[in-house]
Amino acid sequence: MELVRILYTAAGRAVQDARDSLRAGSIGDRSREISKAQLVLLELATSVDPNKGKEVSERLLALYEYMMAKLAEANAEQKDAPLAEVSALLGTLQEGWSQCELEKQPELAMR
Repeated sequence: MELVRILYTAAGRAVQDARDSLRAGSIGDRSREISKAQLVLLELATSVDPNKGKEVSERLLALYEYMMAKLAEANAEQKDAPLAEVSALLGTLQEGWSQCELEKQPELAMR
């Protein structure tokens, strides 16, 4: 669970850095940060186990795919809106994941 949280943080940071680079007009840095975010999302997608919660797995994979497409759009069109959308989605996912961790902690303490 901790690794997923770290990956969400890394992806969110890369997207924010890409937004900052876009505002600064730094094309190379923007592209590099978007690529980092895409690689993190790819790593997250490959870690999804479809045998555990098929419906949730399918939706999560579709969301990762959507975010990767938005990142590609942001890179190709040099627009902030897709980056902002991905940033918000990552924030929501990270918040939800953190909540899962909090709910799981009492269970672990009881063992």
